[in-house]
Amino acid sequence: MPALIEVQLTELAQLFNSMDPSPFHERDLDHDAEEFIVSWAQEHPRDDDLHLVIHLTKPPAEAVKVQESVQHYFAYRSEILWREFRLLMKEGRLTLLIGLTFMAACEFAALVLLKGEPTWKAVSREGLTILGWVAMWRPLEIYLYRWWPLFSKRRLYERLARMNVEIKVTK
Repeated sequence: MPALIEVQLTELAQLFNSMDPSPFHERDLDHDAEEFIVSWAQEHPRDDDLHLVIHLTKPPAEAVKVQESVQHYFAYRSEILWREFRLLMKEGRLTLLIGLTFMAACEFAALVLLKGEPTWKAVSREGLTILGWVAMWRPLEIYLYRWWPLFSKRRLYERLARMNVEIKVTK
């Protein structure tokens, strides 16, 4: 059985961003509506199909392809997240290259300072080693932590882009 997300609205126009001049089926969802739908979708297990039920107190003025509109919106959001993910991986590769180059330069400078053991040389050597590892902070942050929330949210948006949408008019 699909995981149910229910939204109570007065009229269908509340679901969409009224400032968006696009045709109705290409409009962005209202920010609050999107946040509500996404937060409820996150509550359901990842393997469950999703089903959105929109309860309206006023019948829609015109026949609108709501399912197509909602699916189009979340497919678009998924594509945006995929682009962000690709840009993040590109940034990760660049920062990794810079970080490794800088770290190698710091380690080389530390080796040069290795000759002799005055205190200032030992402190400088350790400082350069630490500085080299600090240069690796950003690529490690990207590759260890930053990518998976984007990837996870993209999968959620892909699920939302496949969800069935049903409209029920209640009095």
